Amino acid sequence: MQETIRILMTDDHPMIIEGYQNTLLATKKETQELQIDIANTCDQSMQLMQRSIEDENPYDILFMDISLPPSADETITSGEDLSKYAREILPEAKIVILTMFNEPYRIHNIIKEIKPEGFVVKSDLTSRELASAFQAVVNNPPFYSTTVTRFLRTTLESEIEIDDIDRKILYLLSQGVKTKSLTNHLGVSTSSIEKRKKNLKEVFSVLDSQDETLLNEARKKGFL
Repeated sequence: MQETIRILMTDDHPMIIEGYQNTLLATKKETQELQIDIANTCDQSMQLMQRSIEDENPYDILFMDISLPPSADETITSGEDLSKYAREILPEAKIVILTMFNEPYRIHNIIKEIKPEGFVVKSDLTSRELASAFQAVVNNPPFYSTTVTRFLRTTLESEIEIDDIDRKILYLLSQGVKTKSLTNHLGVSTSSIEKRKKNLKEVFSVLDSQDETLLNEARKKGFL
């Protein structure tokens, strides 16, 4: 029995999308017919999603790059925002995230905020991996590539539990943001940030007062 699968691919690099498209068409099952639309911007992607709803022929799978230029009105600033938008208007569609980002904080955030049916870090990507990801998402989601799986395994095996604000503190410090500037990014007081940093150093068994020592321990344990 023939199965028609409606797909929207959003990436601002046309050559990359062409590669994805060719791989899926070459590796699909004989019983699968793929109807693939392509968007290179957030605005194009949103228009195609809306049109699929109006035509009563909604997409089944959405391939989303995370690094996308903002929409014209700047309400959508990335593939993460676009994926959240897609969740609202196409709740039945399965989302596959494709990204160059491999930092644990970003991986954690994407899984928590979007809950994608597929999540592939591009450094893991081969034609075989993309074909496997597609069939897994169609038949038995979720599919996580090697880097994502390794992160999940590390955090599950770790006895350390930290919340989202702590994760963001570690991430921002690792990006060179100074402690006095963290309050601008987090919306919490400086005293609260200092208490959290002190607690993080206890959690990670850091014996000195250096932020770099804390970051090194967080990296070793897979939190950065």
